[in-house]
Amino acid sequence: MKTSPIRIGYSLSLTGPVSENAKAARLTHQIWERDINSRGGLLGRSVILTCIDDRGDAARAAAIYRDLLDNDRVDLVLGGYGTNTLAASMPVVMEYKKFLIGLMGLGVNSALGYPNYFAMIPTGMRPNTALTEGFFELAASQSPTPKTVALLSAEAEFSINPVVGARANAANYGLEVIKELRYPLSTVDFTPVIEELGRVNADILFICSYLSDSVGLIKAIRSGSYRPKMLGGAMIGPQSASVKTDLGPLLNGIVNYEYWVPVPKMEFTGVRELLAEYQRQAIKEKTDLLGYYVVPLAYAQLQVLEQAVRNTGSLEDEKLSEYCRGNAFETVMGTIRFAKGGEWEQARVVQVQFQNITNKSIETFKDDATQVIVAPRSYASGSFIYPYSPDN
Repeated sequence: MKTSPIRIGYSLSLTGPVSENAKAARLTHQIWERDINSRGGLLGRSVILTCIDDRGDAARAAAIYRDLLDNDRVDLVLGGYGTNTLAASMPVVMEYKKFLIGLMGLGVNSALGYPNYFAMIPTGMRPNTALTEGFFELAASQSPTPKTVALLSAEAEFSINPVVGARANAANYGLEVIKELRYPLSTVDFTPVIEELGRVNADILFICSYLSDSVGLIKAIRSGSYRPKMLGGAMIGPQSASVKTDLGPLLNGIVNYEYWVPVPKMEFTGVRELLAEYQRQAIKEKTDLLGYYVVPLAYAQLQVLEQAVRNTGSLEDEKLSEYCRGNAFETVMGTIRFAKGGEWEQARVVQVQFQNITNKSIETFKDDATQVIVAPRSYASGSFIYPYSPDN
């Protein structure tokens, strides 16, 4: 019987445009690694996680996975964070027929149909539309009903699927897209972008942006004259503690997707304890001080791997994949069951509206009164304020 450590290899974008979220994932994985080894490891063996920085470079991510498999000969691989680098690693993973759980990649396996891939993102069987369906459903249910939509997105791989989904959702709810605008990731001054959108004056402004972009865009909107009736949708940024504390009251009124927020209906077993431990370490490690966006999913990612290994008694990729296709998992994100394409059987994306923010203190964002779930109704924690106003 083997007694050497089980080695799990993967890459994360610890530098680059999504490094803040990737660093939170890395710290969470380290917490799991300590937890699992304190309980005796897996299959009677300790576990070592080998994480390499892909710098947000898709080509580098692919090369890292090839090296992990060819030269390091790791026992298992783990999916990285985000659509761009995760999608780049998939051809290598498929070539080696490896079992993979990807972290927060949107629709990564939709076209590939790889049977050994599983998605740790609660966007369900229709990932592109599920991310923002609640946003457009909410818009269409207002009175008077908004008529027009502008779509604003970064020129980047990650924005393709959300924008495709936004178009479909807008059409489904009878809203007309009258403007689509993309901006380079190198953009620093967003004032001209917002001024161009202001001339169109669409009722709804849908945005798909990265962390730093989100800050610049929201500040430009607040300082300009364009006031859409509803704003947000698919912004990566407002989930982050650094963005929250940078913008403070400027976030008021914005509606955006989330996967976990501190409301009673999302108090899944173990999630509060995990976040308390993460937040204690986040101060020292200088990672996201809240962790709400990435941490529960990053820990659940390894809980699924752990349960699959324990319950099969194996590290064989096909056995682990077969187990994941047919069984439910109890995690800090609640009960997860995978369906076609490795997506979650049931979507669980929530739309949050920022309300009642009066300062930039980190403690403000631990209060569920400032991040109100407004869709879907089954998770709603308060009332939706419409139309948009930065003073809401």
